[in-house]
Amino acid sequence: MSTNAIADVQHTAAPVAHTRLRLTRRGRVVFTTLAAVPVLLCVGIAMLNGGQASAGDRAANVHFDTVTIQPGETLWQVAEDTAPNSDPRDFIQDVVSLNALNGSAVQAGQEISIPTQYEH
Repeated sequence: MSTNAIADVQHTAAPVAHTRLRLTRRGRVVFTTLAAVPVLLCVGIAMLNGGQASAGDRAANVHFDTVTIQPGETLWQVAEDTAPNSDPRDFIQDVVSLNALNGSAVQAGQEISIPTQYEH
């Protein structure tokens, strides 16, 4: 009888129930909010700080004059007329940089900015 009692105990044990995690609508809202808050904070901070250029504390004091290019005139000729005591290559490099030109080619009627250090 003792053998039957042990066998009955083993077969009568309750089966283990495998349940899935089920989230209610409220639970999904809570988890979504918890995930979205850090992302929104990072985006907000980036927006507040992203609008500033922080190259330095001082504003650049760049002064310049403008010159209108005449028909057939080149930057080399403008350099010789405007800054006869300076190297024309330095003048052209500064003018191209100041005006954000793709190269040293200019067109008639184009207004270019000349740094005041080259004014005579």
